[in-house]
Amino acid sequence: MFISMHTWFPIFIVILNSLYCTAIEIPKKFQNSNHTNNWAVLVDTSRFWFNYRHVANVLSIYRSVKRLGIPDSQIILMISDDMACNPRNPRPATIFNNAHEQINVYGDDVEVDYRGYEVSVENFVRLLTGRLSPDTPRSKRLLTDEGSNILIYLTGHGGDGFLKFQDSEEVTSQELADALEQMWQKRRYNEIFFIIDTCQASSMYEKFYSPNILATASSLVGEDSLSHHVDSAIGVYIIDRYTYYVLEFLENVHPNSQRTMTEFLAVCPKSACLSTVGVRRDLFNRDPSKVPITDFFGSVRPVQVTTNPINILDTPQRKRKNENKTKVQEKMGYLPQFPVHLVPNDK
Repeated sequence: MFISMHTWFPIFIVILNSLYCTAIEIPKKFQNSNHTNNWAVLVDTSRFWFNYRHVANVLSIYRSVKRLGIPDSQIILMISDDMACNPRNPRPATIFNNAHEQINVYGDDVEVDYRGYEVSVENFVRLLTGRLSPDTPRSKRLLTDEGSNILIYLTGHGGDGFLKFQDSEEVTSQELADALEQMWQKRRYNEIFFIIDTCQASSMYEKFYSPNILATASSLVGEDSLSHHVDSAIGVYIIDRYTYYVLEFLENVHPNSQRTMTEFLAVCPKSACLSTVGVRRDLFNRDPSKVPITDFFGSVRPVQVTTNPINILDTPQRKRKNENKTKVQEKMGYLPQFPVHLVPNDK
């Protein structure tokens, strides 16, 4: 039986409205957020084959945030990008985050924004503060505003108060704190969730002094952040303990999940991580137990829903301006094949 457009379209709108309202209804236990968009800055600060696990760390987080709805246009991915095609990789063009090789996190849809020696302290700080040259392409810009929630994830090698970049330079905790303060002064974020998985990781957020920042680290000062397991086929450790348990948690999160940030902050107890996970809440204005995890790991897109039927068949006609009907026909002609008027006349 054939049903006309006028018949089914209002029904479709009502059904869509009922589904949408039930899907995005915010439970009473959650606090409302003023943010309008979500961004992610994911950085692997190391390089070389023996640091395979760091690339797997950051690509696993990248896969999770994309699965939960943050598009590539709002993800800045910074990696050395020298693992998938490394001569020692027995499976070229692949990177796995577990020994069973269930997920190739270096899939066909990975968009690397900064690669190789572009992953530097200068580029990282310029990215956060927006101090980029005018010819920088859009894919290398953090185009956030005062309504943006930003997930910042860092992994690599660090120490007490510093994080190494490419084994050639380092960013200090004070420099990172000042960069975040510039972001706040320039209204480049609404809230930030800062995650760092390195040795002595908590030292990197101790200097923070800007508001609306929730921070967590894989280890306290004086502690090492340890790897999880080795893949004997590859010959190196392939993921760190903290990120391994973070991913185990995120795999059970869906876009409409009611999981909270408090649950996320407790994903890796010391019995599992072998290091003490650090958390800093004093700069964050909301109660993490009332903040849905999708406020940072999901995507927020404003949508207007209406119960009134919309007629999409009748398109509005533009009013034509009164045109002068007496048109003068233009004379057309051919241009000379050669610029003879430029040739000097010897006669």
